[in-house]
Amino acid sequence: MAVPFLKDLRNLVFGLVLGLALGLWFGVNLGKGKPVFSNPFANPTIQNRLKETGSKVLGQGGKALEESGKALRKAVNE
Repeated sequence: MAVPFLKDLRNLVFGLVLGLALGLWFGVNLGKGKPVFSNPFANPTIQNRLKETGSKVLGQGGKALEESGKALRKAVNE
């Protein structure tokens, strides 16, 4: 006959291990900026890396154009 509190202790340990594993999985994905349920061990393909890099470059280029446009307007208005 099993002691009743051992069953509760086993369930508690199982729940903690499962919660730790899921928390680690979700945390790694959130830290990498990926969807929560995606595979944290998947390496991004070259196409995905190029798309991300291109998006960053376009965003930075757009900001630079806006700043230079503001400077030109300011110079013209003076």
